[in-house]
Order: sequence, then C-alpha cells, then structure tokens
Amino acid sequence: MINTDSIDVKILEVLQENARVSISDLSKRVNLSLSAVSERLKKLEASGIILQYTTILNPEILNRQLSVIMMISLENPSQPEEFLKFVHDNPDILECDYIAGEYDYSIKVVTANTVELEHIMNKIKGVSSIKRTQTNVVLRTIKQLHSIGPAATK
Repeated sequence: MINTDSIDVKILEVLQENARVSISDLSKRVNLSLSAVSERLKKLEASGIILQYTTILNPEILNRQLSVIMMISLENPSQPEEFLKFVHDNPDILECDYIAGEYDYSIKVVTANTVELEHIMNKIKGVSSIKRTQTNVVLRTIKQLHSIGPAATK
C-alpha cells in the first residue's frame, strides 16, 4: 500500500476534474512549488496510483444514446475464452465484469439505437459458449464516475 497525504489527495482530486491542468495551475491549487508538484506526480505515477490519463467522450454527441446492461451466463464458466475474445473484439462493449451470483458476467453495451442493439445481441447469442442472457435497458444514468476517489492512507 502506498502512503498518500492530504496534498496527494488534493492533487488527485484536481487531476480527476481535469487531467490536462498545467503543473503551474496545479501547484497554485495545492499551494506547492512547481518542482514539489512535479515530484509528487512522478511518485503517484510510479506507484501505480495513477493508471493513465484519458479523454472521456460524450456518447450522445457521438450518436451512442442507448446503453444496456447485459447479464451473461456461460455453458462452462471455467472455459470463457470464446466469450472473452468476443468481448475484447467488440468496441460497443465498454465494460465486462466477472461476477458472482446467478450470472457469470455483466457487460455494458453502448450503441446508437435498437437496430444496432439487435445486431449486437444477435452476435452475442451466436457465441456458442453463452447459455443465457438478460438485457436491461438503461433509462437514465443517475451517477457515473470513471474512477474511484482518492483517499489519504496511513
């Protein structure tokens, strides 16, 4: 576990708001010198706390207005290779989680409309290792974070 203090937490919070913030602006917001902020950033990156810097695209502007959560049950959960290859090769699948319970996997699909969703669902149902699916249409997203929040560790 990596120790972080309140200044590291503030740096991470600012970066989560805007990863393109300049070192100069960041140093002003956390009240540290440019070199001190740069060193802390290097430490946070080297420790693996910061995995990557990314751009989050607006799905509605890019005509991806339909989101669904699909629950997937495999014939043989100990042999998921065909299903996992399908997941990795399909750009409309944004997230895939191996889960406990009645189903084996949960996937999040974001697509343009029901016609495209039907096409994706037919592809999914064509994966021979899939035994059963359940599709839930997302009507409205109440909360969506793209990362966990930082917290000081001791």
